[in-house]
Formats: sequence, structure tokens, C-alpha cells
Amino acid sequence: MIKRINVFLCIFLLGLCFSSTLLANENTTPSGIPIEGLEEFVDSYAEEYIGDTVAGAAVIAIKDNQIVLSKAYGYADIDNQIPMDPDTTVLEWGSITKLFVWVSAMQLAEQGELDLEEDIRAYLPDDFLTKLNFDEPITILNLMHHNAGFEEYIFDLLFDSPEQLVSLEESLRLTEPEQVYKPGEVVAYSNYSTSLAAYIIEEMTGQPFYEYVDEHIFTELGMTHSTMHLPVEDNQEIMLDKGKGYLSGENGQFTESQPFYISMYPSGGINGTATDLAKFAQALISPESEDTSLFQESQTQSELLSTSYSPEGDVPGLAHGFWEYDGEYRGLTHAGNTVAYSSNMQIVPEDNFAIIVLTNQADETDLSYGLIDELVGRGDQTVQENLPPASAVEGSYLTARRTYNGFMNLYAYLAPLDVQSINDNEIELDLAGFKATYLQTSPYVYKLKNGNDIFIPNNVMYFHVDDGEAEQISTMYADYVPMDKSKPFLFISLALFIWSMVYFLISPFVLMVTAFLRKRRGQRATIVTRWNWVLTLSGTALAVNLAILVIRMLSNPMRTYSELLPHFIGNYCLTGISFISMIMLLVYWKKTRTSKIQKFGYLLTCISSILFIIWLIVWQFYS
Repeated sequence: MIKRINVFLCIFLLGLCFSSTLLANENTTPSGIPIEGLEEFVDSYAEEYIGDTVAGAAVIAIKDNQIVLSKAYGYADIDNQIPMDPDTTVLEWGSITKLFVWVSAMQLAEQGELDLEEDIRAYLPDDFLTKLNFDEPITILNLMHHNAGFEEYIFDLLFDSPEQLVSLEESLRLTEPEQVYKPGEVVAYSNYSTSLAAYIIEEMTGQPFYEYVDEHIFTELGMTHSTMHLPVEDNQEIMLDKGKGYLSGENGQFTESQPFYISMYPSGGINGTATDLAKFAQALISPESEDTSLFQESQTQSELLSTSYSPEGDVPGLAHGFWEYDGEYRGLTHAGNTVAYSSNMQIVPEDNFAIIVLTNQADETDLSYGLIDELVGRGDQTVQENLPPASAVEGSYLTARRTYNGFMNLYAYLAPLDVQSINDNEIELDLAGFKATYLQTSPYVYKLKNGNDIFIPNNVMYFHVDDGEAEQISTMYADYVPMDKSKPFLFISLALFIWSMVYFLISPFVLMVTAFLRKRRGQRATIVTRWNWVLTLSGTALAVNLAILVIRMLSNPMRTYSELLPHFIGNYCLTGISFISMIMLLVYWKKTRTSKIQKFGYLLTCISSILFIIWLIVWQFYS
């Protein structure tokens, strides 16, 4: 970090020496780094992470529609010492793929074939969407803004074998999420929404979406070393140049990831080079006076990049699927993550600048967010006077991008966003142990002051406050809503879980000891004792089934629903056995002589079983 600061100071002083030239040409990044010193700055920045926490990266910067930096760092293949190359190394772009859906939608809108404000059911087969819960229509704009109201659904999204891939239509029907918010009210990042828009384009054009993109974007821009068609193994030329993906490593220890495949490929399926992505970025920031390669009229491109949704005034929102970023100038960005690749692209139309970072590293943020933040800068943090106290926004919040139905709803409660005031104008955010400080600059608008790099995408947060209560937080990718369960409830729930797991995992051993002692005394087990055994073992089986389910999800969360179905069926069967056991135990209770200690043990097992089953029902472990 110190070395990077020193490099920046040298570059800054160099810029002062040639200030007249720089001002004349505006030849700097949006944050003010002179282009002539950009390579040295990026080299110094990347040196801190490459080979330590990042396997490899490709970085391309564009200024005035010219590539001013194209460089790679680290390895595309560590074992074989194959270096990363921005021109030839193929990497997974992840959710940057979504931008190709929105450009395609704007192309059809320009031609009059698609109305962005029409109810999407007008473009879909009858009864295609079966889980809508609100009368308000969903439009293409809602899909672009990720505020169609869908919950998060993680199953049947990624597969570890290409044989599991299905058509886009079949995937959408299989993974349809419940609509849990009224359209237009809550932003919750949605892979489903984007792929649904791509399917609508398929319906309108009569061709697979990947063919449409190949014909109308890739070919038009000369993106010859990229593909949206999956599995990528079908394209040997692309596959030969694909860099290997690596799971998170520290101190230079990297683990190669197995490949994963996605049926909803419009949401994250492109494999391509950094140079090809640069061609896309160049087309997007081409001057309005020039002909565009993406649209028939330049004004369509201007409309694409104009604000189409904002939660409040000047608070960053979306521009037809591009996320607005509060940098030195207004930026438009989209990041991407797959199982073992991380990426980010930001264009700054006002400054004719673009920056692309592609890595073959899982969950990477230092380069894909940190470096880009250094180059595009931060927005104005001038503080207005007479602002409301920061204490008004304190509390715990849950991400709106979460599962509501099924046992995965529990996950959001394990990592809430906690907001605490530091003083009248500053708050501290804590998300799963990652912390950041935000400064209030205008009423209920807070801007990132410092903190972990994971907060960079959310560098502006707007709190919706009504009657002194924060009802919602608007920020990039997903809003936050107030915690809907009290702390006492969550503590009691945690205590019940711990008690149930400990009780039913230990009880069988206690019963075996008592059975051994009973046998030594020559006593026979009564029918009540036998039913107590059945009840205890059914509870133990429930605990073991739950433990196996959790371990399987932790080892690989990207599973098909059918893989988990035996766990849910097992829970139903074991719950049925538990209730039958409790009934039989109570029936024979009065007919059998039992000691007070035995009665206490039987009663404790019954109560523990009931509480465990209630816990499983509350947290939806039956579906």
C-alpha cells in the first residue's frame, strides 16, 4: 500500500510538471492519474496481489476510444506456467454477460419490435409465469432494473456436468421464483429476470439468444475470440485458450476449480478475452457524432446509457441494466462472478474512459473493485448542513436478494447488515465481519468513506425514512429491508437448534448405556422404553439428515433441487415416525410402571422432539 501511494505521488508530481499539456488533452483517468503514468500505477497496484491472493488478471484501459493500457499479470495456468494474455486468454465474464441482453433489448426496441413498458406476458407463451402474486404488470424495464419482485432461487442454476444443461426455456420453467415484492418497489438482483428477458428476445426473433448475440453484437464488433454458446467445450478454438479458474488462495496457494455450467447462460455464460470485451466497451463510449456499430441511430445508444431508474434524486440507480457508479464522473458498470472467475467493467462516457479487469480468481475484489475505484475516483462528498441524525438509520437489515421459500431463507439471517451511528453524520456498517464507514452528505444519503473493498460497489446508500423509521436501503445490486425477526426470537431459535442437535446426537449413547445396565440387572425393556427408543432414534436421524444437508450445501451450494429432495422426503418420514412414537408412548405410559426418572426422560424426549420439529417447520426444512 505504501509503495502504491509513493508511485501515485510521483505520477502526480510528474503531472504537475506537464500540467498545461495535460489540461489541454485531458489525458488522465477520471481520478486524475496521467495516462502516461497509468501502466506504472497499475503495475505497482497489481504487484501487491498477483501471486498472493490473485492467480492472474488482464487489465485494459480505454481513453478517447483508444486502448491506452492492455496488460496481463500472473498466470492463466499455474501448473503449466502459461502467462495471462489480454489478447488470447479466454476467461469467464460472469454477469457482465447481462449487458449483452440489455443491448439486444434496446436493438429490438429501436426497431419497434419490443416495447420496454409493455407487460412481458404479451411476449411470453400463455401461463409461462405461474408464481406471480401481484396484479401490477412486469415490464422489460422492471427486468432491466431488477425490480420485477422475484425472490432469489439458487437451485438448478449451475451444474458440474455439461450433460445436465437444458434449454433456456426449460431452465426458466424449472427455476421460476416466487414473486415476493410488488413490481417497481424493491431492487433485488435477479439472474432469472435477465434470462427471462433473453428468452423474450428469442421469442421475438425466432433464434436462440446466443445466435442473436453472435450475429448482432459479436460479429458487428469483431469479437472473434468470445462465445456465449455453452458448453464452451463445443468450441475447441476457445477451449484451447481458456485460462483455468482458481478458488480463493492466500500466500500463493491456489486450488484449481472444477468447471461449472449454466443453463441460464444469458445471465453469466460468456467466455472471452479482455480484448474482445474492450471492443464492446469502445462501442459503448463512442462519441455521439460517430456512427455506432450497435444501433441504427446514435440516439438509441444515448438512451441506453441514460438514467432509467433512480431511488431518489441524484442517488445512483440504473441505466437500462447498467449500474450507475458515483465516481469522479458518472460511471456505468457491471461486475461478474462465476465459481472461479471475477470480472468488472466500467465505462465513463463523460470522460471517454473505460476500464476492464478480468481475473481467474474466485470472489476477487482487490483488482476488480479496488483498482477500478482508484482509476475512476469517488464522487463529491461535500456535506450539507442541518442533516438528520445518523441514529435514525441504525438497525439490522436483510438483503432483498434472498430466498423466501425453502430452508435457504435461513442464510440471510446469518449475515445481516448491521448499521450503527458513529456520530451525527457517520455510520459504521458491518456485513459478516466486513466493516466500512459511511459519511452522510445529504439527507439520508451516505457515501463510502473507508472500509473493506466489498463495499466499493455500494459506495452510495440511500435510506428511505418515514416517520423517523428506516424502511428500506437503496444501493447497487440489491436493496436492504429491516430485519423482520427480533433478536430474542433469533437467540431462542439458535438455542433450540443447539439443544436439539446436542440432545439427539448424545441420547442414543445414553440409551445404550442404560440398556446395558438394564441387561446386567436382568431387566427386560418395557414397550414404553421401546417406543422411547424409536422416538429418540427418529430425532437422531433428523439431526443427522440436517447435518448432512448443511455439509453438502457448504461443500457445493450450486445443486439441483432433485439432489436435495431425499433430505426433504426423509424429514417428512422421520417426522411422521416421531409423531407416531409420541402417540404410542403416551398410550402405553399409564399402562406401564415407570420411575420418576424414566418419566422425566420420556417427557424430555417428547418435548425435545416437538421443539425440533417446530424449528424445522419455522425454517422451512421440509422444502
